Amino acid sequence: MTPPDILALERATLTTVPAPRTGFDGPFVVRAFSGGTGRANAASSLDGGADPDLEARIDRIAARYAAMGLPARFRSTPLDPPGLAAALEARGYVPKDETRVLIAAIEGLAEPDPTAEAVPAPDADWMAVTATAEHQSPRRRQEKEGTPPLLTVPGAWITLRVDGVAAAVASVVVAGRLAGYFDLAVRPEYRRRGLAARAVRTAADWARGQGARWMFCQVAVSNEPSFALNTALGLTEAYRYVYWVPAAEAGPPLKFG
Repeated sequence: MTPPDILALERATLTTVPAPRTGFDGPFVVRAFSGGTGRANAASSLDGGADPDLEARIDRIAARYAAMGLPARFRSTPLDPPGLAAALEARGYVPKDETRVLIAAIEGLAEPDPTAEAVPAPDADWMAVTATAEHQSPRRRQEKEGTPPLLTVPGAWITLRVDGVAAAVASVVVAGRLAGYFDLAVRPEYRRRGLAARAVRTAADWARGQGARWMFCQVAVSNEPSFALNTALGLTEAYRYVYWVPAAEAGPPLKFG
């Protein structure tokens, strides 16, 4: 079975991580939500060919983000047009949050878990577990809670419980034969019990039931524990991306993928 290429994975990401404001400027897709996560609030190219209008395009996209009250973010992938990084650097942008895209065939990953609960939207328990693994700013919380109504494809929010307590969570969204899993989190007091791996396998099993054949995730290069978990499960690196942001907006590095 031939694995999906970078363009297929990028398209799947646009579907599995929706944004309420989405448009195109040439080969660039421009997305905006509440300004919380990078994935739903960044522009990225879907065509690596030469772009004779690149300089003007960058300025137009930056102006659009400013008009929306958001910092301009460019997500740089192997599908960038030549010269994008240099043009952004010349404008005072800096790279931030390098991220690996990992992928595996679902058949080798999926495993049902009779204790897992899968619901069509994040509930209070799911959000509470997620908050133990990342800084839950109001904007990030708004985006997580606002994602389900935006989906045009199947999605599930999965919770694993230990003695009735919500201990581990993940979300999974299926776009055709590709599924992306996100928001993997385990409460600190329940870590090192194999719950994270169980949550990933449960997400893969749910996605398999929706017809998916491949599963991908996105893990910050700085998040070595998550990378180790995913590689142990059989996911391998397909490519990387990095955000370019204005230097004044760089902030601390991403801690969780």
